[in-house]
Amino acid sequence: MNRATKSGIAAEAQSKINSKYSEQQAVECLDWIALITGADINKSGDMDNFYEVLKNGQLLCELINTLKPGQIKKIQKSEMAFKCMENINQFVDGAKACGVPSEETFQTVDLWERQNLNAVVICLQSLGRKGAQFGKPSIGPKEAEKNVRNFTEEQLRASEGIVNLQYGSNKGATQSGMSFGTTRHM
Repeated sequence: MNRATKSGIAAEAQSKINSKYSEQQAVECLDWIALITGADINKSGDMDNFYEVLKNGQLLCELINTLKPGQIKKIQKSEMAFKCMENINQFVDGAKACGVPSEETFQTVDLWERQNLNAVVICLQSLGRKGAQFGKPSIGPKEAEKNVRNFTEEQLRASEGIVNLQYGSNKGATQSGMSFGTTRHM
């Protein structure tokens, strides 16, 4: 990368973003990726290793294809910037196809330019929770299951006759006689 070092407010903002990064969560994500893909990777959670392992996007694409075979047609093997960014972008699209909500994904530059590695961790955790849906081990808390309730028309109408005391009442209270501060002197 040939990007200038951030300074001033930009450096403060980057520092704040970096402070949200959790090495423990990164280790959990890398362990899960190694388990799913069978890749032999360094599972250290420090930012430098996390970035180095994932930056070209190839492992991320393999992860998606392991969960959902054939989702990513062509994984770029080149180390050229635009090819790596294409891999990362394909991973993000694949994660969405696997059910990761778009608010839990990341921008390509968050990983490629190391702008926000915490967003990458969040996306991997979200994808990790979906693992069980694809017959693979999952990480993090178990996802909630749908619990649809169907009420009859009679049950829905039963609440209409009830006067709800939670709506409250002001019992005739008014603001008459209240004064705040002093009167205006001319």
